Amino acid sequence: MRILGFGTYNIAAHPRVGILLEGLRDRGHTVVELNEPLRVSTEGRVAALSSPTAALAFFGRLAKNWGRLIAGTRRYRGGSAPDAILVGYLGHFDVLLARALYPRTTIILDHLIYAADTAADRGATGTVLRRILAGLDRLALGTADIVIYDTNAHANLAPDALAHKGVVVPVGAPDAWFEARQDDPDTGVVFYGLYTPLQGTTTIARALRLLADSGDLPKATMIGTGQDYEEVREIAGDADITWVDWAESQALPAIVASHSIGLGIFGTTDKAQRVVPNKVYQSMAAGCATITSGTEPQRAMLGDAATYVPPGDPAALADAIRTLVRDRAHRQEMRDRAFDLASRAFTHRAVIAPLEERLT
Repeated sequence: MRILGFGTYNIAAHPRVGILLEGLRDRGHTVVELNEPLRVSTEGRVAALSSPTAALAFFGRLAKNWGRLIAGTRRYRGGSAPDAILVGYLGHFDVLLARALYPRTTIILDHLIYAADTAADRGATGTVLRRILAGLDRLALGTADIVIYDTNAHANLAPDALAHKGVVVPVGAPDAWFEARQDDPDTGVVFYGLYTPLQGTTTIARALRLLADSGDLPKATMIGTGQDYEEVREIAGDADITWVDWAESQALPAIVASHSIGLGIFGTTDKAQRVVPNKVYQSMAAGCATITSGTEPQRAMLGDAATYVPPGDPAALADAIRTLVRDRAHRQEMRDRAFDLASRAFTHRAVIAPLEERLT
């Protein structure tokens, strides 16, 4: 098939759509891209629907990018027209443009997040805003022909009338993460991501504080910032932790792979119970023994290749880290399990299978 990756997605910040496109390409489809990255954070997108000033800035930038996308479609008409269009992550608006430009073409939407769900996790309040975002979710889902979800729990949130459009495709990990794996990394623990309630970074901070107080804190690296950052730093206090505000996406795989233990998410929010985050797939691909919360979606996706603790339980997380640090053989076993599962199930070629089956 001829497949066009379309939209304002940003693969450097959100590699998911790149994995999908590479997987389709690797399976023999002709894949091209018409992409004008819109470098606006999720918070910025939510704010655009609640603040006139933010809305003016956001939609002004979006209009410029859309203008370039519209002009670019001249190359993909007639004999070069795509059989299917894949609209990348954060494509709630882009899917509407894709449908307007290609009304009879199969449109695939990578619906990795619900706007209303994510706004709640990022601290947005107000019934009106939630209703607007929920309406945007329904509009986007209704516009697409096929909707890609990352977990069954996310797929089950779709309105009953639209449920038939869904296909579950694990997020997976880019090749760079597999290539970064080290044979003998430091006995250290690493977290990276936004400091939001879903991530449970306050739980991580409390666990590291417990380990510091008991004299068991290994090398620990915390990468990122976000709404809970100040609270996390206050909880951690003077614990010997390396704090990194930002790491370039090209450098991140090697940084993570230099640690033997990778941390997933530990939040107690509704959204935290439905996702398997990028960092879990990526940490496993990098050969880290991975600890994350024991939610149903994560257990279903990861099986015995990860260590699980209850969401929001710092004592359990501290114990899990302590066990992996002290028991080298067990740590190596969990590193091997993680990498083996990632190599079999989370490469771009492996994860794309459910979507390819739906397309053909």
